[in-house]
Amino acid sequence: MAEQSTPSAAPAAGHTARAEAAKPADAAKPADAAKPDRAVVRDSLGVGVAVGLSGFAFGVTSVGAGLGLLQTCALSLLVFTGASQFALVGALAAGGNPFTAAAGAFFLGTRNAFYGLRLSQLLALPRALRPLGAHWVIDETTAVALAQPTRRAARIGFTVTGLTLYVLWNLTTLVGALGAEAVGDTDAWGLDAAGPAVFLALLAPMLRSTTDRAVAGLAVVLGLGFLPVLPAGVPVLVAALAAPAVLWLRGREEDRR
Repeated sequence: MAEQSTPSAAPAAGHTARAEAAKPADAAKPADAAKPDRAVVRDSLGVGVAVGLSGFAFGVTSVGAGLGLLQTCALSLLVFTGASQFALVGALAAGGNPFTAAAGAFFLGTRNAFYGLRLSQLLALPRALRPLGAHWVIDETTAVALAQPTRRAARIGFTVTGLTLYVLWNLTTLVGALGAEAVGDTDAWGLDAAGPAVFLALLAPMLRSTTDRAVAGLAVVLGLGFLPVLPAGVPVLVAALAAPAVLWLRGREEDRR
């Protein structure tokens, strides 16, 4: 004999479904997706220490480009985004106009604003902590936070990576700036390439789609192509046009289909 449901079964099922839908994103994930806090801290420390030590190269390069000790340390304390800092001092070292160099560094740093849009939803920090958290929104903290399976793990990864990297980056910047005289010619040591190398190492794994690779490839072509003919710092601005150009071409192809 078939089992019949009672009249109260349907409303009860509806309440259960609504309760499940109302659960936070973390609760909806399976238990085996959780990552131990110790593992998150370990991975975050690894990234923070590895990248933080490259602040030494920035300190040496910045002083070699003509900036003073206080100016160099202020850049690391207040700007705290390695790619933009290296772009600025690199353009100045090549004899570029300070305003052009600053503009190139600024536009390169705008990527952090887009990181912030994603992290604001993921981390959901209290309002009072958001200004402090915004200062730590960079490539490394974003990569670590997005790699975590839960909000708790993302917050731990973001905080540990940001704190470790901020402290080490500023300490090694100071050491590099103080030791610039002893190092001598930074070009001979290749220290000016440390920052871009770290940035490329973080960027490469993110180029997963054909569009991503096309934007990166066109940016390289534009940057290198205009390097001999434009003032220092301007090729970076021109390379930024790669993204809208590729997206426009892709849109035209989709319209034809």
